[in-house]
Amino acid sequence: MATKELAKGYEPKDVEAKWREHWESNNTFAPDMDAEGDPYSIVIPPPNVTGALHMGHALNLTLQDIMCRYNRQKGKKVLWVPGTDHAGIATQNVVERKLLKENITREELGREKFLEHVWEWKKEYGDRILNQIRRMGASVDWTRERFTMDEGLSKAVREVFVSLYEQGLIYRGKYIINWCPRCHTALADDEVEYAPNKSMLYHLQYPLEDGSGSLTIATVRPETMLGDTAVAVHPEDERYADFVGKNIVLPIMGRKIPIIADAYVDREFGTGCLKITPAHDMNDWELGKKYDLEAISVIDDMGRMNENAPERYQGMSADDCRKAIVEELRESGVLIKEEEYENKITQCYRCKTTIEPFVSEQWFVAVKSLAKKARKAVEDERTRILPQQWEKTYYNWLDNIRDWCISRQLWWGHRIPVWYCDECGKTIVSREDITTCECGATLRQDEDVLDTWFSSALWPFTTMGWPDKTKELDTFYPTGLLVTGFDILFFWVARMMMMGLEFMDEVPFRDVYIHALVRDEEGKKMSKSTGNVIDPLEMIDKYGCDSLRFTLTSFAAMGRDIKLSEARIEGYRHFVNKIWNAARFSLMNLPEEIPNVELSEIKGLHHQWIFSRLEQLKKDQEKATAEYRFNDLAQNMYSFIWHEFCDWYLELCKNDFTGPNGQANEQAKAGAQKALWTVLSETLTLLHPIMPFVTQEIWNTLPGIAEDKSDLALIPFPEARPDMQSEQADQDMQMLQEAIMAVRNIRGELGIKPSLPLKVLVKTASEHTKAVLEANADQMARLARVDQMTIAPDVTAPKASASAVILNSELFVPLEGVVDFQEELARLDKELGKVTKDCEVVTKKLNNEGFVSNAPAHVVNTEREKLAVLSEKRDKLEALRKRMADMV
Repeated sequence: MATKELAKGYEPKDVEAKWREHWESNNTFAPDMDAEGDPYSIVIPPPNVTGALHMGHALNLTLQDIMCRYNRQKGKKVLWVPGTDHAGIATQNVVERKLLKENITREELGREKFLEHVWEWKKEYGDRILNQIRRMGASVDWTRERFTMDEGLSKAVREVFVSLYEQGLIYRGKYIINWCPRCHTALADDEVEYAPNKSMLYHLQYPLEDGSGSLTIATVRPETMLGDTAVAVHPEDERYADFVGKNIVLPIMGRKIPIIADAYVDREFGTGCLKITPAHDMNDWELGKKYDLEAISVIDDMGRMNENAPERYQGMSADDCRKAIVEELRESGVLIKEEEYENKITQCYRCKTTIEPFVSEQWFVAVKSLAKKARKAVEDERTRILPQQWEKTYYNWLDNIRDWCISRQLWWGHRIPVWYCDECGKTIVSREDITTCECGATLRQDEDVLDTWFSSALWPFTTMGWPDKTKELDTFYPTGLLVTGFDILFFWVARMMMMGLEFMDEVPFRDVYIHALVRDEEGKKMSKSTGNVIDPLEMIDKYGCDSLRFTLTSFAAMGRDIKLSEARIEGYRHFVNKIWNAARFSLMNLPEEIPNVELSEIKGLHHQWIFSRLEQLKKDQEKATAEYRFNDLAQNMYSFIWHEFCDWYLELCKNDFTGPNGQANEQAKAGAQKALWTVLSETLTLLHPIMPFVTQEIWNTLPGIAEDKSDLALIPFPEARPDMQSEQADQDMQMLQEAIMAVRNIRGELGIKPSLPLKVLVKTASEHTKAVLEANADQMARLARVDQMTIAPDVTAPKASASAVILNSELFVPLEGVVDFQEELARLDKELGKVTKDCEVVTKKLNNEGFVSNAPAHVVNTEREKLAVLSEKRDKLEALRKRMADMV
């Protein structure tokens, strides 16, 4: 039996630590593989081992956790797999920087020793992000934690590589890639960032070989002209129709290159003439292949000018060469115009070094056939992408997909399982490590590792034991849901789709929910440089995990970014306190043994109404969860708990516990206790997926909870009681609430003391209304301080009375002897005068053209909002004064 004690105030830190430890040590979230129930699974988007929890993670984890906890409540067998990604470039950079502080380079250590340092770093720091995930209360199965370089996943990665190679879908060849001169590795398209840049656009004259004139091209990278192998114009550009097929002479190099026509050329950019440098531009590479142009590389893998550049430029950095070549072109008259130009440059996502397109020998996956299957799976709705607007982005990327460069010039990662024989020239791809060639020579393994995305593309099925045939794989694949950000929709989601369909012949997930971006309160993207980052761990320390989770959930409307502020998180901390205090009040009125009363036998409108509202809440929560309307999930709970359960039901229950005259009716009290216990316990269960900690702590103190039912995380979704839902009870309660609120509003408007009892007249339109109000007269007496109530279809209200309409009836409060009309009129005149004057001041300011034109927009808007509030207040005061004057 649980003990009925709750501390005066809720202190989340200790509570959260206690229940996190309880859930993990008891393997609460490890599914029973032999249990009944439909399977439901999620694999966590594996964060980088170098990462730290940010608000995007916090939102992602919260939404996944809601779905997992809810589906457990619905009786499903739930598996949520946690894990981390080895993050090749990021981790290697971290360890290299650490070693450099000790004046050690990885080259000095050698590959084997360097990797020992990386594994040591991973052992010491790699669990940081997992511990931060724990802080969010994520109900993952920690017994199945995975790492993209653990033994099982490494085996799976090699199996996939070799299998794709055997099918001819993996090949090695020269291709233009994104190259980071600092990290010294190839980068996938998704590892490249675009940054705004102010450049110079240089107009260069290339002379025709026959001496008949010249063509002017415009470029922001004159240093790459040394590798030009053609100039292109648009085939429909009449300006250059006579030039196509001729040759020009490349300045500085003196090389003859052809003039070609291709529709790729943008006639509006620059002069409409495009220099083609296949070795240093992705699009030029494609044109080079199309027209069989030579690819001449003039910049090496260190970002320096190589042996194909004139000797005077060799060894220079690309930036230094640009300055030198511009000066030479200017002096020779080739440079005829310079103009400022805003463009975007590509940067390495890790070190921010400018990317150099670079031609090198790399390993690739031919993905076009895989992409077609991935596209069709979404078209056929085998996988849904939500919000649906993201389908277009997904399709666009797959329709324009290029072969995937999967080799990286790193040491940390899955080493490519390819061996070379320098004696006989054989290339061997193997599932097992090999050392000796058939010819007897020693083999040399490829130095490169696989792109990190290669292993994470296999995550949904490799984490469940593939390539072995496991019970987990058979039970939980495909997964039910993937929650992720839009920024990796194609780079990760699409690749998981391709690999899942290829190796499992099934989509990896039924639904993909693309969550919103968490921005600051002004809608700006959070960034350290801007200084507007809200740290989720700081918010948890300050306000508790449940407050943060509820805030994120309440603003997680599908397709709409979240504008987050600390004030909002603090606001929902007050909601947590409200729940806590409501639970404390409830526990003070609940016995150790809950009365054995049938819910259907409990009398009282407030009980019938709260049961009806609870049934509607269950329906609303089921529907909102099925449709991923997370914001509705939170707002439904907020409205029910704060406005219905706390503001009304608990107040209405007080008469049952104490009696109208201080003497409780035992039968009514027992019924109220059973009703309150039922509503509170089921409300905690419904709220638990969003707020796991405070709900579990309260649950643990509820009387009547058996020892084997003490873990709220394992309690089923409350059973439906459709017979308890009543439109009549809802309408009757609405009328009673409106009657109480009408009296309270009249008190407030007229400044009548709360302690002064009032008389109330109700002109009813039906006998039913009369019966309901009479049955709840004691509630009117206590909650509205009414000492006499007359209810009849023909009541006559005195002239000096305030009135209100409640559903189909009229309510009157006689004011004779209650209100000093002259004093109240004087007070209203004084307040009206002040508000009118304030309105005039703000109106004058807004009519000042100078103020409106010169003041910041937010200042002007603030004044307009102030005027609207003042005007509304003035109108209400005028209406109230008129009513008051009519009564005199």
